[in-house]
Amino acid sequence: MYKETYEHSLLDAGMLRTQEDTVMVARKSKKNAAPPGPQRSEDSVRGAPGPKLAQSAPLDTGPSASAADAIARESLRLYNEWIKIVWGTSDREIPPKDPRFADSAWRENPVYHRIGQAYLSFCEAVDSVVNTRSDWRQRERARFLTGILTSAIAPTNTLLGNPAALKRAYKTGGMSLFRGTQNMFSDMVHNKGMPRQVKESAFTVGDNLAITPGAVVFRNEMVELLQYQPTTATVQDYPTLMIVPPIGKYYFMDLAPQRSFTEYAVSRGVQFFATSWRNPEAKHGQWGLDHYVQTCLEAVDAVCSITGSKKVNILGLCAGGIITTLMLNYMVASGDKRVNTAAFGVTLLDFDAEAPIAAFHSKRLLKIARWRSATRGILPASNLASVFTWMRPNDLVWNYWSNNYLMGNEPPSLDIIAWSVDGTNLPGALHAQFLDIFEHNVLLKPGALRVMGKPIDFKRIKVETFVTGALTDHLTPWKACYRTTQLLGGPSTFVLSNAGHIASLVNPPGNPKASYYTGPKPGPDPEKWLLGAEKHTGTWWDAWAEWILKRSGTNRTAPSQLGNKLYSPLAAAPGEYVKAKA
Repeated sequence: MYKETYEHSLLDAGMLRTQEDTVMVARKSKKNAAPPGPQRSEDSVRGAPGPKLAQSAPLDTGPSASAADAIARESLRLYNEWIKIVWGTSDREIPPKDPRFADSAWRENPVYHRIGQAYLSFCEAVDSVVNTRSDWRQRERARFLTGILTSAIAPTNTLLGNPAALKRAYKTGGMSLFRGTQNMFSDMVHNKGMPRQVKESAFTVGDNLAITPGAVVFRNEMVELLQYQPTTATVQDYPTLMIVPPIGKYYFMDLAPQRSFTEYAVSRGVQFFATSWRNPEAKHGQWGLDHYVQTCLEAVDAVCSITGSKKVNILGLCAGGIITTLMLNYMVASGDKRVNTAAFGVTLLDFDAEAPIAAFHSKRLLKIARWRSATRGILPASNLASVFTWMRPNDLVWNYWSNNYLMGNEPPSLDIIAWSVDGTNLPGALHAQFLDIFEHNVLLKPGALRVMGKPIDFKRIKVETFVTGALTDHLTPWKACYRTTQLLGGPSTFVLSNAGHIASLVNPPGNPKASYYTGPKPGPDPEKWLLGAEKHTGTWWDAWAEWILKRSGTNRTAPSQLGNKLYSPLAAAPGEYVKAKA
């Protein structure tokens, strides 16, 4: 039912190392040891995939004193390894867990075995050179660029270098190649030259996506507020408001029955509300942090009015977590004490923390990105998609190149991938502010940023928090997410989930491969926390539910109707804003 194995292979980084391996390495190394947002504007390309990095701005990896020595050393090592490969004396293994080399020919055929060994040894040499850079931002920049190179030259991207594709062509009498050619021409015409990631016709929002029963109970120019129909006889007194990121649509948390966090929260007796942001157009380019925070405050007003509660719990996800902290900062400064607790899912607040997104930390690149979104009024969804796609080219480009073109298959029908390609634009003003946060890390500098007239100082936010990170997150690494526990002023609980950025959030109970870690009170050192943490089978959804239910007041009879006289239902969920295409 969950298709976790395939989905997580697409959505998670670290395909050649399991999450358990990652944790064990962290534990062993510890025992043995002595406004702002980082988005780059980038056009899609036609023909064979490849990002237009040079046309956006040069990504200078910077000089390195040891670079020449590292290149010479690795070149010699690679030459010696290739000699061994040619003579058949290399002990390098072809990893069967790498989907590119799943076909048995890579281990049984001597020619393909040598080709695979040569390719993997080259990738290892490149990685070794990259890892010699002492500056982690330069290292991430170099890793991003070399990752594009090494993924592009994989032998499996060609017909002769892909034994599975050759077998398929032989078996189908060449029809697989005919269908693959059709797929390629279709993508060149209709998908800007990039291989399609999903069979979009298989999914429709409101039909088989985002179908948890509910209603739009508040709407303004920027947001629709969704209230969900209780499914239990009693509900908790304090409601929960989920604030989703303005990057992407809200329904990744309401994908389908038994895969919906919204459905799960309602089933646990939580009065559940969610924001559904409008997909901005050029005329909305002035929307910035002030607008988004003000809109969230209006949503809090509606939630409290509808439920009759003086307290509300907040769940902020990804960039929605940034907006949540800015709203909390304003509320504290204004004496507004309605927020009872705040939970954060894979949220990054400290942009000096080491993360792959630092590959785009270039003054020239950020300057051009600001100019382009200001000129257009928006950062188009296609540009955002291009950034995220080329951060993981093996999974999100060449995987589909091989499947769609060489194998002649239709792209898979996966709900989470259907969501990922149903993108949203970003207002130019908000994009510029996110870039400032990314470049100057202003969230961590008290008074450096003012939102709705109030200076930012996270330490004065004293509400209790629940923070999650994900083991193989390629956008917001878990140690960077862990930092949130130290940045805010109140007590905090940290939970570390398996999987990657989105897959960790879309992680329903019942998946036997799902796991998470809970530990002691978070201190400054995330590795020390991990050493004392306990692994559980299951999902962080359960941990969050147990945590939030203890902090949601008493039980009361579930309401029979949604909304109230002041906030009457305007439309059935999922509403209208979520259906607008970028």
